[in-house]
Amino acid sequence: MIFPEAPNHHLPSAAPLLDRRSVIGGLGLAGLGLLVSSTSANAFSLQKDANTAPKVIVPTQAQQSPHVDIPSLDLSDLPEEWLESQRALLPSYSRYLMSLRLKSISARQVVEAHAKSKGSVWNTLPPRRWWTRMGYTLRVADRIALEMNVKEVEVVSAYRCPIYNAHCEGARVGSWHQANVAVDVKFPVRPGKVTAAARNLRDRGLFKGGVGGYWNFTHIDTRGENINW
Repeated sequence: MIFPEAPNHHLPSAAPLLDRRSVIGGLGLAGLGLLVSSTSANAFSLQKDANTAPKVIVPTQAQQSPHVDIPSLDLSDLPEEWLESQRALLPSYSRYLMSLRLKSISARQVVEAHAKSKGSVWNTLPPRRWWTRMGYTLRVADRIALEMNVKEVEVVSAYRCPIYNAHCEGARVGSWHQANVAVDVKFPVRPGKVTAAARNLRDRGLFKGGVGGYWNFTHIDTRGENINW
């Protein structure tokens, strides 16, 4: 199965991080299209139902024109069962991810992070209406990589559907992965350095969210409230 791949695109050099408007510009969102809404981070809330993902509102943007001619992304080596179940969304989601033109995170990495199972339970791609949530979070992770001069970032986990999340060891019922605003990433440096860099940029105004340090990866989310663990 072949899906479009985005051309190389270099993000602008890091700029001072002052407010949400300047952050969005520094992350390069304007180059992807018109920003149509930006809502208060206080709108984030969790549902009590274990089978329902947290409710969340984050910045959204117009998607890139579907007529843009870009190269191909080969996903044919991913699990056949998963590819078949996600066939309806894969082309357009791949195109959306590649339209972000991230420098250190590939669309392939993000898609592949969803093609996992726990026993007979498979994860899925996020609902279409939530795609721009992950776009914002990925730009935050990509900016952190830029600040650290890291050229390649491994995406361990992104969106997790509720039933798959319930089978993940240590995952919380109200995990922000279920809201498609969280990523677990590995940088080719000591995880503690990534955690410190992420918190430093967050404290300087890059985003509002959670940063969790683990022995082999770093959790980053854009829930709208700063929290560390």
